[in-house]
Order: sequence, then C-alpha cells, then structure tokens
Amino acid sequence: MKINRRSFLKTAAAFGASLAWVGPARGSRINWHERRDLYPQGVASGDPDALSVILWTRRPFGDGTNATRHLLTVEVAEDEAFRRVIAHAQTPVSSAADWTARVLIGGLKPARTYWYRFTDADGTGSRIGRTITAPLPNDPRTVNFAFVSCQDVNEGKLNAYRRMVYEDERAPAAEQLGFVLHLGDFIYEVVEYPEEVKTRYDRTIYEVARIPDGLKAGNFHVPLTVDGYRAIYKGYLADPDLQDARARWPFVAMWDNHEFSWQGWQSIQKAAGKARPGQSIKVAANQAWWEYLPSRCKKVSGPSLESFDPPAVTNVAIEKWDQNGLGDEPNNLTAINSLIGYRSYRYGKHLDLIITDQHSYRSADPFTDPSLDKLGNDEFQGMFPEAEFRALDGGRDFNGGNPPAEICYGETRVPNPQRNAPPQTLIGAEQKAWFKETLKRSTATWKIWGNSLGALDRRADPQNLPPGLTKEPWPKDSGYASIYGGDYGTAYAERAEIYNLVRDAKITGFAIVSGDRHAFWAGYATAELPPGKFDPVDLSFVGASLSSAGPMEALEHNLKKDAPLRALFLADKAGAKPEWTYNMLLKHGVRSCLEYAKSFDLKRARSLSNPDLAPHLEFVDLGGHGYAKVRLSAREMRTEFVCIPRPIVSSGRPDGGPIRYRVVHTAALWKSGERPQLRTSVLEGDVELAM
Repeated sequence: MKINRRSFLKTAAAFGASLAWVGPARGSRINWHERRDLYPQGVASGDPDALSVILWTRRPFGDGTNATRHLLTVEVAEDEAFRRVIAHAQTPVSSAADWTARVLIGGLKPARTYWYRFTDADGTGSRIGRTITAPLPNDPRTVNFAFVSCQDVNEGKLNAYRRMVYEDERAPAAEQLGFVLHLGDFIYEVVEYPEEVKTRYDRTIYEVARIPDGLKAGNFHVPLTVDGYRAIYKGYLADPDLQDARARWPFVAMWDNHEFSWQGWQSIQKAAGKARPGQSIKVAANQAWWEYLPSRCKKVSGPSLESFDPPAVTNVAIEKWDQNGLGDEPNNLTAINSLIGYRSYRYGKHLDLIITDQHSYRSADPFTDPSLDKLGNDEFQGMFPEAEFRALDGGRDFNGGNPPAEICYGETRVPNPQRNAPPQTLIGAEQKAWFKETLKRSTATWKIWGNSLGALDRRADPQNLPPGLTKEPWPKDSGYASIYGGDYGTAYAERAEIYNLVRDAKITGFAIVSGDRHAFWAGYATAELPPGKFDPVDLSFVGASLSSAGPMEALEHNLKKDAPLRALFLADKAGAKPEWTYNMLLKHGVRSCLEYAKSFDLKRARSLSNPDLAPHLEFVDLGGHGYAKVRLSAREMRTEFVCIPRPIVSSGRPDGGPIRYRVVHTAALWKSGERPQLRTSVLEGDVELAM
C-alpha cells in the first residue's frame, strides 16, 4: 500500500478534512499546557486505515473578537511524552462547523499506536488522545475490536465504557482492542427535561441539552435544526466515560435511527406517531453527525475541508416512489445523499468490515399500516402470525408474485396493504448492489457485516399454549408467531437474497454484528426456520445497549401482574425480583416458560423445550447491558459478551463496577457447504435464563 500527497489530498477532499503529512521525528516545539475545560467534548479519532486516520476535537471560541475562525495546531507523536513528533500542522476551527476540527493524518505506519493533541495560539491544549492504525491487508496478526450501540445518557450512565477502558489497559498487547465499532444511537434525538420528567422506570432523567427551535412531542423535545442536533451531541460528549473511550481508541461509526428520527425513514420525520416531510431535518442531522463523529463518510455538498456546506432543500411531501420504495422527490434524494455512510474497510488479512445504512434508503415499514391495527390481540404482547408477517414483507413478489388479497388474524381480515407494494428493503437497491459486490470481492478470512439492526428471528410458539389461558385462543392453524417487526428479523425476503448470495458464491467466514435491540443475542443466520428448511450460512450477533432501557426493564414496570401470559415474560418468585422468562420463551418456548414459572426447576423446564422453535439461537438476554468484543484469527471467530448491571447511576469504581456475566461464543472457520458451529461458554457470573 502506497499513497502519495496528491491522492491523499483527493481522499481528504472527498469527506472534508484538513490535511497533515508525516515527517521526520523531532521533539515538540509547542508550549502545550492542558486545559480540558476549553475542549469540552474532548478528542477523538476515527476510521483508521493502514496509513492514515482522522483526528477530531472541538475548541469553541468566545473571545469577544467576533472572529468566526481560529487556527489550532495538531501534533502526532510516536510516544505519549511527545518527544518524537512525526506530524505537525495547523487546522482551522470555525463557527460554521460549530468549532469542530477534522484532520486527516497521512503517511503513518501500519498497525502502530500514536498519540495526538491539539493546541491553540495561546498554548492551551486538549487532552492527549491515543489512536491506532490498521494492519496491512496481508498482515496475519489477530484482529481485536469491540462493537457497541445505544448510549442514552438522558436516562443512564456509560459504565460499560469505563469497564472497557479498565480491562483494555490491563490486557496483553496482543489482546488489546484495535478499534471500537459503534453501530448507532450515538445520541437520542428525543430529549427529556428533568423538570418535566423526573424519572422513567427506576431511572433518573439527567440533563443533556436544551433544544432550540425544536418540537415538543409528548414528554420529548425533538430537534428540527442543526443547532438542536449540535446541542445534543455536545451534551452527550460531556460524558467523561465516553470521552475516555474516544481518547483511547479510534471509533468506526454508523448511525441508526435516533441520530435523525426515532420512527422516521429516508427524509421523513416521525414524532408522536405523526409522519411529516423532513428533508431539512435530515440534512441537519447529517451535518451534526459529520461535525461530531470523525469518519470517512462522504459529504457531497461542497468542496470545503472545514464545513459541511448543507445543500438547500425544501420540506415537501413525497408522493411518488420508485419500484423499490425509494421516494424519488428531488429534495428527498438530496437530503438522504447529503452524507453517504455506507463503506468498507480492510483490517489486516483477517477482516473486511462492511458497514451499511439501514434507514436512509429503506422502504416504508410494511408492518405499520394503520389498517393492521384491527388485527391482533393485546393479550399476546405483540405476537403476530409469522406467515402473515412474511406476506406483508414480501409485498407484490410474495408467493411467486401471487400475494394474498387479505391479511388475517383468526376470523378478522383486512385487505393486504402491501399487495401492490415492493418487497421490503432496509438498505435500498443501490446500496444493496454495492454491498453484494463488496462481499463477493472480499478476500479476507472474515467478512463482518456491521449492521445497526438485528438479524435473528424473534419468534414464539403460542400454538402450544394450553386451552383457556387467554380469553381468545391463538388463531387456529396460525402456527408460529413473530414478535414485532422493524429489523432484519422480519426482513425475510431481503435477508434471504443476501444469504443465498453467500451460499451460491461459496463465501465462508461471513458474520453479522448488530445493535439496536438493547439485548445480547448469538446464533445463526438462516433464511427460514422450521417447519421451513433450517440451513444456516453464517453467524449473527447482537450487542446489548450501553445504557438504554431494554425489553425486560419495560416489562418489569409495564406488564400487569394479572396479564394472562405474564409467565411467558416474567416469573414471579416471592420476595425476589421477577425472573426473565422472556429469554426462555424465545429459546425454548411456552411450555418451558409455564413449567419454570410454576416449579422454578430449570432442568425440568428445559426438558420441555420446543426443538423447532429456535434452532438458530444459542444465547439471548433481553435484559443485558454492556458491550461485545470480537477476536478474529485465521482459524476462529471469538465473540465475548461483557454484561454489566443496569447502568442507571454512575459507578464510583475505576473499573466501572461489577460484571453480571462474561460469555464467550467461538466458531471455527467453516468450509463452503458446511454449517457454522458456535460453542458457548460462561466464563464468569450467572446468565440465568439466557441459554
């Protein structure tokens, strides 16, 4: 790998960054003295390759001179004492970019640790950051990284980052993390104010930001302008544990939904159940993301290396859609393409990391059509016949182009709202073509799909419930139930297209790492489950939330004691907290849950497991919080779940507090035509009903 200054300039211009080039090592000539208060969001690095990395800081100026632009000096050194400075350059900060700086450092050496810092004209400096370049594509060394998601600091604390830093500092060099993959919900655009909402569940509402020119939707304040999104990023990045993590490792990040709109898609904003055109809001969200997360995402709105230069758009209704469900209204296309997030990285011989955007190009959610509200039964807590979910997902192409005219729940029927709609897509036609081609071209041992949305089925077997437990029985002949939609767990057609490619192209070492579900999952990616053909082609993992409230927390507080199916979700034991039978429901089925809630005999409950329910699952914990670590070698993928107690208050301990459990999932590299095989072992703690 070689890169010259000219191509380096071109690369930097593509995603907007100042430029710095490595030279001979020498001692620092800057009279630096640390003033973290003047750099209130700390420092960060992002998207490393073998020869370069992007460095970031924010240094706001309020010096009374009305200057809208200042210069900082960035130094990069081979040692933490800055006796061997190998890059030294000036970089601007300006009000146009909310005083953030992005510097691409080129000419670095592969697989090296570097230290960096920023200094203003008066010598006041940022904290020192640490970053690491990627190995060369033929480097056979083991690759280590962590993946994380969902860090709601409005309602929780980031103890997991403190635990991650503490352990990594003490780990052998060969086991230390090379980077952190952040799979979205870096911020939550829905902000609660402590004086309006003091608590939710058992959580204190912490001050994050005040949203200028925003929207009030129930208890939430929602940004509508770039200043609103910027305020939230600044509030989140005030968290000391997040700052420490960003100062220790380069981050590779992809947005999920909350970086723009909780229930929105493309450039449509949805708040309080009401969708509306949000082209200007999507651009504002993209601009703030670009300003605060250093990445190689491509901005397309102008040649400036200092600012985002947002394109001009108008908020107009999208009335026409192409054959894949993409709104072809010009303002929509301009907004969603103002920042291109999907990209891939080669990290040594053993990793190709392929990252996709699941919200900017997706079609409308087929499961949220208002007509479907007439179907279902609240007693079943979100369960809906899997066959009907598949029909809705498949749209006009379902059943070989013969979709059903109606969607049914027992005797209740409504016209199929997706009968003439395209099959659901979460990544869109253009991005999917890029993804498939990138996957086929990969020569790395492991091809990891960084996907913000979980891909493992959430299903239950209510057909096995004893009669009389609910007022109305599960509809006859409905079979298995899917539980909620919205991610790849119910994007049956699109995931089958991808999995079939993996099989047909004889691709091995493919694995998915995901977030969003606020839970730990480990298992196998398969297009179908029994009674269909169970034929897994790859591995699939979901990491728990860093701090955001999860499914079990919601059920503990909201599921009524007299709910007919409470035992499928919570088992009540006198004098103790309810146990999370929801995990058992997904892995073993209703008979196991009912037995456990009655006898609390785990062995007997598992003996009643339904083997056809979840052969794709090895582990599921809907109450977990923490992070996941991945180790890739020529022979094996090792994924470790590090679970911490519910992080509703900041830990006072330097290690971030206790661990609930540590579980490792290992899989040997399989050959084409073979099934991957996971081995799961508990290294520490109690996983309770998660296996």
